[in-house]
Amino acid sequence: MSSLAERMARLIVHGERPYNAEPPLDRLRMRYRTAAEDFYVRSHGDLPEIDPATWRLSIDGAGVGPLDLSLAELRTRFPEATVTATMQCAGNRRADMRVVAPVSGDPWDGGAIGTADWTGIRLGDVLRAAGVTPEADLHVAFESHDLVEGQPYGVSIPLAKALADETLLAFAMNGAPLLPEHGFPVRAVVPGFAGVRSPKWLKRITVQDHPSTNPMQADDYKLFPPDVTAETADPAKGHTIETMPLNAAICEPARGARLKAGETTVRGYAIAGDRAVVRVDVSGDGGRSWHQARLEHEAGAPFAWTFWEIVLDLPSGERDLAVRAWDSAGQTQPARPDETWNFKGYLSASWHRVRVEVA
Repeated sequence: MSSLAERMARLIVHGERPYNAEPPLDRLRMRYRTAAEDFYVRSHGDLPEIDPATWRLSIDGAGVGPLDLSLAELRTRFPEATVTATMQCAGNRRADMRVVAPVSGDPWDGGAIGTADWTGIRLGDVLRAAGVTPEADLHVAFESHDLVEGQPYGVSIPLAKALADETLLAFAMNGAPLLPEHGFPVRAVVPGFAGVRSPKWLKRITVQDHPSTNPMQADDYKLFPPDVTAETADPAKGHTIETMPLNAAICEPARGARLKAGETTVRGYAIAGDRAVVRVDVSGDGGRSWHQARLEHEAGAPFAWTFWEIVLDLPSGERDLAVRAWDSAGQTQPARPDETWNFKGYLSASWHRVRVEVA
C-alpha cells in the first residue's frame, strides 16, 4: 500500500492538519467507482491511529443493548452487504460561492465527491440485535475516535435512515480495507446524506430521543439565508443538512483549457441525492442554448452518481461551458451561485460553468 504522503501528492490539498484534499476533476471522471487514493478526504481533526485487534464498537441508549463488539465479531455475527453509493461533502463546489462573496471553509472545487462500493454490515442489523424497535422520533448518534478541539467527533441521523437497508457500518471500499484517511477500521456510510453524516473511525453508537448535542451536529453544518452572518447566526434556527441537493459538474475540459475549434467532448457527473437524474443539459454558450448529454448510470445503484458525456461543436473564441441536471421530480439547478449563497458556502449547486479558449 502506498504511504499517506504518496497519496496526498496525488490530490489537491486544502489543508494538512486537519487533512482535507480533493482530486483533479478529470481524474474523478476516469472511472465510475472512484479509486480510494483519488477519493476526497474531509477531516475535522488529526487522523487517529487505531489498532484493529483492540478496536471495539459499543452500542447503547434508550431501550437497547448494551452491545460491545470487536471487529471480528462485527464481521462474523452479521451478514455482509455491499452498497454502491456516492459520498459528497456539504461544501462541494464552495469555490463557486466564493466568487460571489467571502465564505468560510475550504475552497472545494467540484472534487469533494466520489463513488465507491462500500462493504460492511447493515447498521439496522446491529441496532435490531441491540433491541431497537422502530420509532419515528428516535435518533442514532455516532461518536468517533478523532478529536475536534479536544472533543470526540459526533453526529446523528434519524432512526429511520439508520434502519434503511442502504446504511452501513463499512470496513471496506472497492473491495479493499478502508485506508486510514477514509475511516479504518470501520466507518458509517449513509447514502444520500452529506458526508458529515457518515463518520469515520467509529467508537460508539447511541440510540436517543434527540439529535446529537455534539457541536458538529448542534452548531455546524447548518444552512442559513444569505442575510445571516457568522456573527448573527443562531444554530437553532439553521436547517440541519442531511439530504444533498441536485448537482452536476463539468470534469473535462478543465477551466482555462485551450481547445481546437470543432468537436470537443465534454464529460462530467450529476447527482440527485435520493432521487434519479433523468436529464443533463450542456451549453457551449453560457446557457443561451442547450443540448442533451448521454447518461451513464448503473442499475441497482439508486444512491450513486450519473456520468454524462456530450460532443459539442465549438467555434473559435472564448467559450463558457455550462451544465445543469434535472431529477425525477422535474427539478433543476439554479442558474447562479448568488441565488443560494450562504456564509458557510454549503450546498453550492448552481449551474457549473467552465470557461475555455477555442482557437
